[in-house]
Amino acid sequence: MSRGDCMDVFEPITTDAHAAATLHVLRPVDAQDWLDARVQTEQQWLALHACQSDAVGLWVYPAAHGHFEAVLIAADLEDPMTYSGAPLQLPVAVWRAAGELTPAAHAALQLGWRIGAYQFTRYKKAKRAPAQLHVDTIDVAMVDIARACCEVRDWVNTPTEDMGPAQLQAIAETLATRFDAQCDVIEGEALLAHNYPTIHAVGRASHRAPRLIHLRWGAKDAPKLTLVGKGVCFDTGGLNLKASAGMRNMKKDMGGAAHALALAGLVMARNLPVQLNVFIAAVENAVGPNALRPGEVVVTRKGISVEIDNTDAEGRLVLCDALARACDDAPDLMIDFATLTGAARVALGPDLPAVYSNDDGIAAQLQQASLDMRDPVWRMPLWQPYYRYLESKIADLANASATPMAGSVTAALYLQKFVTPETSWVHYDVYSWNDADRPGRPAGGEAQGLRAMFAMLSTRYSQR
Repeated sequence: MSRGDCMDVFEPITTDAHAAATLHVLRPVDAQDWLDARVQTEQQWLALHACQSDAVGLWVYPAAHGHFEAVLIAADLEDPMTYSGAPLQLPVAVWRAAGELTPAAHAALQLGWRIGAYQFTRYKKAKRAPAQLHVDTIDVAMVDIARACCEVRDWVNTPTEDMGPAQLQAIAETLATRFDAQCDVIEGEALLAHNYPTIHAVGRASHRAPRLIHLRWGAKDAPKLTLVGKGVCFDTGGLNLKASAGMRNMKKDMGGAAHALALAGLVMARNLPVQLNVFIAAVENAVGPNALRPGEVVVTRKGISVEIDNTDAEGRLVLCDALARACDDAPDLMIDFATLTGAARVALGPDLPAVYSNDDGIAAQLQQASLDMRDPVWRMPLWQPYYRYLESKIADLANASATPMAGSVTAALYLQKFVTPETSWVHYDVYSWNDADRPGRPAGGEAQGLRAMFAMLSTRYSQR
């Protein structure tokens, strides 16, 4: 499986059953019966582990004739992350899952195994090869979904010197070539000529020109699906300079663009019957002689004047012009992805993306898809009274609030000002990052809510 320019091409799933070791996949309720059927040596070895309880885990144990087997005990066998720790925890060998798995569990096994085999190797060799999984048939849909998830990880993990606005453009152009799509770019001073003032204002201080990337694909008579991504390739905070701890991982501030581009690739790979438009606002928020200053007023593409309260609230600035442009096409559904606020992490923690929507039906469909896919998201309110926190004395709107309260909500409300009322809209406020290594979730870039969104889109547009 190809997973992008930065990733190993090692295929962790094989249809070759050569000398496959056995991986017993069990629910806790079945573990004791399974243990009772083992020989005495296996019982003694495993008695100290999960088979005594409802614990969840993965254990390798000695089997007959000098071989080994493993047992995986988990409550939810249809969750891909149940299996994601196995490729880098099991000994390097070909493994075959034993047990009665449902079709959904088989799909989860293949997806989780691929995601769990991920290692970022652009600058450093992999610590080890992943264990392989034998399957009788490759699930192509799971290959595509895994690729999208791993591409997000790859792009977010790549340092800014190798993942700036030009590199985001190159990713979009590669997708366009691969899927026979069109890609147009408005760059640098041309942004002003084409009325994208806030994208230009945020990116003008960098030596790397800001740009709006527009990817188009699909039949013109199909429903219009639009994806918008925040592509801030590095965020110093501008003149409201971040402290060192806050700036350290700001290469990940293009995580929204990574999600939008990966989802676009997935939509095209699975050939959803949509007319796809993708808008990526790609900038570097740098400090320089012409950097955007606090107190300035910028008149946005939509004509709304915005007072710059804080140059570190730059993501909503680049997004507002892109959202206004996207609404010009009257999309059936518009989705934006952004690593927008630390407040969302305070509210929901690092694993749970905040989701906002002006369409209750879409929000309910997405929430259900997140449960079905075991890819959690959590809907937050577009609480209109909090617009008072974005009032400005000299402009129509301020880009940030003077109070720390409801920071994720006010950011979403700011974006809503640039969405036409008749447009069904979903906003993802994602972290796009794992702070520490966990099985199947290596420290670094992460795709969040991507599988849930694709499942919702697949259901929505397959029914038309």
